[in-house]
Amino acid sequence: MIDDPGYGSALDGALPDAKSYLRIEGSDEDDAVMALIVAATGVAEGFLDRALVARSFRETVAPGCAWMALSRHPARSIGAIADMEDNPLPVEGYAIDIDAEGCGWVRVYPPGSGGPVTVTYDAGMGADWAGIPGAVRQGIIRLAAHLYSHRDASDDRGPPAAVAALLDPWRRLPFARPRRVS
Repeated sequence: MIDDPGYGSALDGALPDAKSYLRIEGSDEDDAVMALIVAATGVAEGFLDRALVARSFRETVAPGCAWMALSRHPARSIGAIADMEDNPLPVEGYAIDIDAEGCGWVRVYPPGSGGPVTVTYDAGMGADWAGIPGAVRQGIIRLAAHLYSHRDASDDRGPPAAVAALLDPWRRLPFARPRRVS
C-alpha cells in the first residue's frame, strides 16, 4: 500500500487508466505509477482547492460569534464538534451549515466560552476514482504520465498545458471564497 493522504484504495481505479494512457503492460511499474497518481491527485487538490476523494478531516477553530468556513471543500457532512480534550460540545453550543456550493460552516458560541474546538467532517467530490469528474481524472492521468515520462529529465519544461486546461474549470480561486454573515 502506498503511503497517501487518506485516499486508501479510492484511487485504485486510476491505475488501469494511467497504464493504458502510458501503454504499460504487466505489473512491474504498478507501484511507481500509483505513487505518481497519488502525487498528481495531491497536486490537483491543491490547484483546485477541493478535496477530490471523499474522506474525513479534522480542523481546529476558535469560538466566536462569526461563522467560520471549513478549509476543505466540498463538505459532505459535519460530524463531531469537541473541545481540545475530545469532549463533545452540547448541541446548543454551536451551529453548523453546508451551503449550496459545498462550503462547510461552523459557529461556536457564546464567544469567550472556552478555547478552540475541533470539528470533524467529511469532504470530497467523489467516493472513489469514478466519482471524480472526467476532466479532472484526465488531468490527473496526464500529470502522472508527464511525471512518469520526464523523470530525471534535465530539459523538462513542466506539465503540458492540457493539464491546467482540464483542471481549470473546476478550480476555486482564493478571492472567490464565500463569506458568510450572521
